[in-house]
Amino acid sequence: MKKAFKNDGIKRIPVKIAILSGSTANALADQLELFLLNYGLEPTFYLSEYGQYWQDAMFPSEELTEFKPDLIYVYTTNRNINRYPSVTDSREEALSAIESEFLRYRQMWESLKEKFGCPIIQNNFELPSYRLLGNSDCSDIHGRVRAVNELNLKFSEYAENEPKLYINDINYVSACYGLDNWSDNLAWQMYKYALSLQAVPYLAANTAAIIKAIYGKNKKVLALDLDNTLWGGVVGDDGADNIKIGMDLPQGQVYSEFQEYLKLHKDLGILLTVCSKNDYENAEAGLKHPDGTLRPDDFTVIKANWENKDRNILETAEELNLLPESFVFADDNPAEREIVREQLKGTAVPEMDGAENYIRILDRNRYFEVVSLSEDDRKRGEMYKANAERASLMKSYSDYGDYLDSLSMNAEIKPFAPPYLQRIAQLTNKSNQFNVTTRRYTESEIESIASDNNYIALYGRLSDKFGDNGVVSVVIGHKDGTELNIDLWIMSCRVLKREMEFAMLDKVVETASAQGVKKIRGYYYPTAKNGMVKELFGTFGFEKVSESDGNTVWELLTDGYKPYTKHININKEEK
Repeated sequence: MKKAFKNDGIKRIPVKIAILSGSTANALADQLELFLLNYGLEPTFYLSEYGQYWQDAMFPSEELTEFKPDLIYVYTTNRNINRYPSVTDSREEALSAIESEFLRYRQMWESLKEKFGCPIIQNNFELPSYRLLGNSDCSDIHGRVRAVNELNLKFSEYAENEPKLYINDINYVSACYGLDNWSDNLAWQMYKYALSLQAVPYLAANTAAIIKAIYGKNKKVLALDLDNTLWGGVVGDDGADNIKIGMDLPQGQVYSEFQEYLKLHKDLGILLTVCSKNDYENAEAGLKHPDGTLRPDDFTVIKANWENKDRNILETAEELNLLPESFVFADDNPAEREIVREQLKGTAVPEMDGAENYIRILDRNRYFEVVSLSEDDRKRGEMYKANAERASLMKSYSDYGDYLDSLSMNAEIKPFAPPYLQRIAQLTNKSNQFNVTTRRYTESEIESIASDNNYIALYGRLSDKFGDNGVVSVVIGHKDGTELNIDLWIMSCRVLKREMEFAMLDKVVETASAQGVKKIRGYYYPTAKNGMVKELFGTFGFEKVSESDGNTVWELLTDGYKPYTKHININKEEK
């Protein structure tokens, strides 16, 4: 499998991962690599010596220091709890034992944060393999189950206020897998594997889901079939009144619960779309069924027609300015799934086997792993709906400039600021089409750039009368004497053809000129996805000075530069 991934020609994001482990972790690293390669990441690992996780965190070896990890995974289990409360302890002693254990981990996290400044993934603890006190083990302060639950709560509360600490919930994963199968005493005694080898892929998959979310590899859209997917029956044959949905019938209840589950994803900012072979009127009638949870307004795009579904997904992607690999296609029909799977290689197509399993299937595939939940994330659906309203308005104007003026656009273009650093890092790892160099940055790298006077680093927000699009553009350039070299220029495709790229250019030149820059140098490195920006610098008035194997270099003199922006107010509040 690894060989196949390495030879598939896909350009992956390199990521250096240090695994600080309380048990043998070789098999975990091997499995984790496969999942990350599948997500478009190419990992290199540092593995601590057996049981040296705490020592490496507090007193990093020269090898770890030189490795300079992009991400640290603290792989500990309940076997690494140094002291459980004893039944002979007083209440105060038992509580002190739990607190002391938590403080040991907190000290470790704070040391890693100070020394490396990168994201940290920390396992919580799986439940113990036995209960000395029986059912009282979960309530008595001396119980091991109680101790594990207390520690997990303390870990969660600490992580809530530490944006770079992510809890890997092995308490949940081990429960799903089954505690009796999760741990193998012989494997521990012989090889110091804290997990049975059969359980390692489940932990690797769960850990990889966190890492891919940190690097912006989550899916964004659920493309949903209707008949026998969102409700039971065929609305065109049975009629909207006779489809199976609602709590009165067992067959309908399972579809009601699935719709409720999807509605929760909409609240997270996941875009819901319809991809159904149906007459539009029938589809709309089904979505207006009084016992349904989802309504037509809950969907960003509805494609209910008799076209092939792969074609409908492509058209939806174009309308949303997204790539097909942003989509998950959920359909009960195996033939439709196979067509989409073959025609749209990047689209995720889970096996939707039995309506009673729909929630579990989507949930366990971890398509939408949440590592942060910003206001921009929650409003994503509203933003794309507003884009549809903008597109509708555009049709009523014969002059495009008049249309842009009618939007009353305002741009906030400023140096990197703490409230936006996480979103900026997220955008650098998500944007593939409007991205001239396709460089990727971790949040710690963005923080470093923000505080370095040798860089000009600007973010751009765009709002108009329909709403706020959030942070949609990022430019990073490093200064070399009187020259500025553009390392990164990205923009969200949802604001294409709105003049935002020119607004960013104007602000880049203005900022650079104020800092004594005489020449700006831009670079374009072609990929399979960024062809739309091949001539970006040419449209900006740059001169092409070299070209080799599709890579181009462009130059612009700042002296005599005339601003391009005509239809956007930039930093209006400053005027």
